[in-house]
Amino acid sequence: MPADASPTLPPLPTFLEDEKVCGNCKLWQAHSVDHRGWVGPCRLQPNRGLFPPSAPICDYFAPKGVAAPVPAAPTRPTRQVRNVAPVVVRRQKDVEEPVDLGGELAMTRQELMDIFREAAGDVDVPLAPKWEGGMIQIIPGKRELQGKELPIDALFHKVVMIRDRLRTLEQRINSHTKLSDADKVELQQYITRIYGSLTSFNLLFRDRGDQFVGAKVED
Repeated sequence: MPADASPTLPPLPTFLEDEKVCGNCKLWQAHSVDHRGWVGPCRLQPNRGLFPPSAPICDYFAPKGVAAPVPAAPTRPTRQVRNVAPVVVRRQKDVEEPVDLGGELAMTRQELMDIFREAAGDVDVPLAPKWEGGMIQIIPGKRELQGKELPIDALFHKVVMIRDRLRTLEQRINSHTKLSDADKVELQQYITRIYGSLTSFNLLFRDRGDQFVGAKVED
């Protein structure tokens, strides 16, 4: 309880011992009251800011009455041995050089590498800074039922995965040898409509180039 708490403040919410929420973790502490009720920080994750005790627990969960985990001390970096071997420099191929994949599919080497990286999940898509550490609150229609909170980072990761799978599907349709041009156009229209339905999530992306793009209206 903060030092400046007064009897006019609402009581701290209580939870059952088996409820997996931050309010049952000794690492969460009450700080102040806002429109969500009591909010406070996590002692091991201060970057999350202030959030309600009803937030779901994480990997750092420490039940009350149990010693809190101590972060591991940083290990001393090992000394790097200088490599004295001769360096072989190979001529880098132009990323804009066309790659012949057969059929009607035409793309540059960079576009082909982007597809491989997206399929392998190696593309780092940044979240807009204002949403970092934020939570999504799901409130039931019946007020007596308990709501749920979901970290925005988790939702953003799933949205990016959907986007990457759609892009991979789009490339496979374009390169398919047994589909006619009419079939490809029809399937592309469905994918474009899906992109348009997902543009509501564009506010989560930091960079405009990572966002969903639906059907464009030509002048």
